[in-house]
Amino acid sequence: MIKNRLLAAAVSAAILIPTTAMATNGMFMMGNGTKANGRAGVGIGMADSAISGADNPAAMVRVGNRFDFGLQIFDPDRAAEISGSNGNPLSAVPGNPFNLPTSYDFKQDGNSDGPFYIPEGGFNYMLNDDMSIGLTVVGTGGMNTNYNDGIIPFNGAAFPHDVGINLEQVRILPTLSYRVNENHTVGVSLQIAYQQFKAWGLDGFTGTNSTPVPSPPGPAGQVFDPQVSQAPNKLSGKGRDDAWGFGLSLGWQGSFMNDRLTVGVVYNSEIDMGEFDDYKGLFAEDGSLDIPENYGIGIAFKATDKFLVGFDIQQINYSDVKAIGNSLQAGPSNSGFDMFNPQNYLGTKNGSGFGWDDMTVYKLAGEYKWNEQLTLRAGYSQADNPIDKDQTFFNILAPAVIEEHATIGMTYVLPQGSEISLFYMHAFENDVKGRNSIPGAFGGGEADIKMSQDAWGIAYGWNF
Repeated sequence: MIKNRLLAAAVSAAILIPTTAMATNGMFMMGNGTKANGRAGVGIGMADSAISGADNPAAMVRVGNRFDFGLQIFDPDRAAEISGSNGNPLSAVPGNPFNLPTSYDFKQDGNSDGPFYIPEGGFNYMLNDDMSIGLTVVGTGGMNTNYNDGIIPFNGAAFPHDVGINLEQVRILPTLSYRVNENHTVGVSLQIAYQQFKAWGLDGFTGTNSTPVPSPPGPAGQVFDPQVSQAPNKLSGKGRDDAWGFGLSLGWQGSFMNDRLTVGVVYNSEIDMGEFDDYKGLFAEDGSLDIPENYGIGIAFKATDKFLVGFDIQQINYSDVKAIGNSLQAGPSNSGFDMFNPQNYLGTKNGSGFGWDDMTVYKLAGEYKWNEQLTLRAGYSQADNPIDKDQTFFNILAPAVIEEHATIGMTYVLPQGSEISLFYMHAFENDVKGRNSIPGAFGGGEADIKMSQDAWGIAYGWNF
């Protein structure tokens, strides 16, 4: 009876959990679960909660019968600074279709929304001594920015209202895990992903080829055509749209040196998401925003009976997802006029994206068992941010430039054998100063972006 109730609670959480998870390793969360987050995300070679399956499905059969639920408070600080240019080729056009000034300079933060609350949950049940089934639900990633004062040229001087985006992603992971022998376990999860998205204030990109534009002609005698999207009416201000998708997660864990060393390997396929039909004029490939393929290797070494060291390497292939990896269609001399070619319209296969590079993340952590009740954790992670200096223009909306995290955490065992875990994370401020970042057709000049983050989490776990 208790097993059925716990499973029903986990399934309910999977349905109700949609939440704003936030980018910290690009668009991915730093880690999965409160315990792993206390270790800066180290978890591929670990097995200590029913949420461990989100790091490596092979961990679940090592966890036993268990239920975990937690909540993270995530507080990012994101900002942008834009400086315009007197070389703006459109400001001299009579009528000035984008209402662009000949020069401009502003600085503002995108923090109108937040902090954000991110739940997590997991359930695992042993079918026998060598096999388990489980269900884990975690926020996977996302992004939110909201600039109250508008952004030139995103919505032009004629549209001084809020500009921003909100992306929310969650993974639901039914998991089967099997103990091959005394030292080796394997696991497989079906990755069921759900995401929501909305964008507002992007009026500067909603022009059509029927928009009246007076002479003189544009560059090289070309008459200026303000259309840059294949579906200008499905680019901004359409409210919330959502999509479901599916992928696979495969994992292995092996124990060596009399269980003092555990090695884990995990592979998460790209999650093929349904299209955002209401934003087919924004994201490449008709509104498709897949969740990138990622994989990693991790080790956990018991240096002493009380002290454990963990190390993970994670690879995230952002460039394989066109909506994320496509570069800005800036064209020759950063004119930006390649964006006005129908083959390069926003929403097409070649349409401009965020221009993110692939990312490799290194995570190092220590865990110390103070006594039978108290375990202490600390961790540090480092990665190169995925945004180059010439790609900061669109990334005003998604300034995911974090490179370093530092964390602390703890678990305290309660008298009945259940436990409470806590963590705190600080992501150090990083900025990227634009270089040839704003195309001339959109005002010229540079866009500088920066972000820092703090997060706190609490979780309750119970072996049954």
